[in-house]
Amino acid sequence: MTVGNLAEHIEITPGIAGGKPRIAGHRITVQNIVIWHEHLGRGADEICAEYDVTLADVYAALAYYFDHRDEIDRSIKESETFVETMRKRNVSILEQKLTSPRSD
Repeated sequence: MTVGNLAEHIEITPGIAGGKPRIAGHRITVQNIVIWHEHLGRGADEICAEYDVTLADVYAALAYYFDHRDEIDRSIKESETFVETMRKRNVSILEQKLTSPRSD
């Protein structure tokens, strides 16, 4: 399935990337682009160079985001909440070793 005027660059396919909107022909989601660009401050050209996508792909992903901001922000928040819950449930072995009293 393709998405509106951005069909050349953005697609949604059930079973690929969890059915999230993504750059056509890649598993890079719009959410990934948003996090890298909007949250981590990476430039569009940096994203292109590292992930082998075009500037048009990156800007199409950002345009899609701004058209669907509430939905994608909600998805980002859900992902962050899930990660935080997993961190609380599963303390790393390294963290346990660093915080436990030494028995020399």
